[in-house]
Amino acid sequence: MKYCLFLVAGLLLCCFTKAQPLTPNYEFRGVWVATVENIDWPAGRNMSVAEQKADFIKLLDIHAANNMNVMIVQVRPAADAMYPSPYEPWSEYLTGKQGQGPVPYWDPLKFMIDETHRRGMEFHAWLNPYRAVFSMKSSSITPNHLTRTNPEMFLVYGSKKEGYKKYFNPGLPETMKHTVKIVKDLVTRYDIDAIHMDDYFYPYRIAGVEFPDQKTWEKYGNGLKKDDWRRSNCDSIIKMTHEAIRTIKPRVKFGVSPFGIWRNRSQDAMGSDTRGGQTNYDDLYADILLWMQKGWVDYVVPQLYWERGHRLADYDVLLKWWNDHAYGRQVYIGHGIYRAGSNAAWRDRNELPAQIRGLRQYPSVQGSVYFSSKTFERNPNGWNDSLQKNYYHYPALIPAMPWIDNAVPSQPLIEKQPNNMLKLVYKGEDRIKAFGILTLPAGAEARFVNAQLVQLVPAEKLAVIDQSIIPDAKGKRIFVVAVDVDNNVSPMTEIL
Repeated sequence: MKYCLFLVAGLLLCCFTKAQPLTPNYEFRGVWVATVENIDWPAGRNMSVAEQKADFIKLLDIHAANNMNVMIVQVRPAADAMYPSPYEPWSEYLTGKQGQGPVPYWDPLKFMIDETHRRGMEFHAWLNPYRAVFSMKSSSITPNHLTRTNPEMFLVYGSKKEGYKKYFNPGLPETMKHTVKIVKDLVTRYDIDAIHMDDYFYPYRIAGVEFPDQKTWEKYGNGLKKDDWRRSNCDSIIKMTHEAIRTIKPRVKFGVSPFGIWRNRSQDAMGSDTRGGQTNYDDLYADILLWMQKGWVDYVVPQLYWERGHRLADYDVLLKWWNDHAYGRQVYIGHGIYRAGSNAAWRDRNELPAQIRGLRQYPSVQGSVYFSSKTFERNPNGWNDSLQKNYYHYPALIPAMPWIDNAVPSQPLIEKQPNNMLKLVYKGEDRIKAFGILTLPAGAEARFVNAQLVQLVPAEKLAVIDQSIIPDAKGKRIFVVAVDVDNNVSPMTEIL
């Protein structure tokens, strides 16, 4: 009897598995492209415009081959700009000298957005809210940089060992207004899909060195304890940024990629079972959970750069913790692939695949972001191959956000053409960005969650495809959906 029960259970599991996509149809697959210190792009500071363009296209093609769908590009590394800004100077990481524009003139940001969209990927503009001078020893600073024209807005923090940097004083109203002004300009002038901030709010604490904002607290503290006041400053800049985006262009998302530990359980009963030396709440003064609860951010990407089984910050422990504290917002996991080869865990070719399998078990975790882009150029541990052949074998749509837009596009039409060609036609009012081609095993219920997305065809109102070369379609039913610019999908239309 026990054998029969196991057999029936196994058959049911097999049937259930066959009705599920091999890879998720909705999954955020992002890559961070760091420009500070030329980590990822451009490869050098004295490249020609043609070389810079070719360099960006090269990395785009690598990520497109891996079926990534989001580029998170650092456009404001240190109170400077990788684009023509009316408020801050050209970045030294683009031209070699801060304030010096490219020759011949071009707009790198527009180029990057256009090339990214051309490949069906989203472009998230990554900026740092507070960093103003990356290195007081070596950074190029133009005479009209804000740190020179308005020095009262900045504080110096660091040590001889760590190096000294300049930061916007987070407690000043002028700092908040300036940062929001930068965001408004980006959202207004560029066709970006999101604004993205990383983990650098108040700087990481240096032992024995206090952040020098005592006088500002005395002036603006309004009776709050210093730590609470610092958190309120970060709360304000997040809330103001959220409101600015929603006012100007409501479909643009706002995401934050915090340090991986909110608080340790030893500090707070709600905290994770970790022993992190620093935390978002206590050291960076970033109360991520509050921002999620209030709906001030649309997604978070906790930087879980540790491996599974780490003695102080176990990836699996933190993965579950963030899933359990999503508050209805989307959570994507930041993977530290730059660590490949750094220790036994990161020399294991199974580490990253196991991390991906793990996050797919949790309903509130809807994807991954990788730091950083350059790592993929050397294909560490064969991970490009693992993604292409297995985990990201098929394309995925970026998860839709119903609180931004939940309108369902109209069903597409299919017009048969000679020689196996099909014309995909959209007659609805919504702006669509692609047609999705899905396959479904015979006998399975015709639902989007059961079908496998196998191809995305860029489109505005129509597209023409060759039915005979649809991937993995042999012996299966084939369907088409329309995908709008906010990643909502239409009802399915079957190709008969």
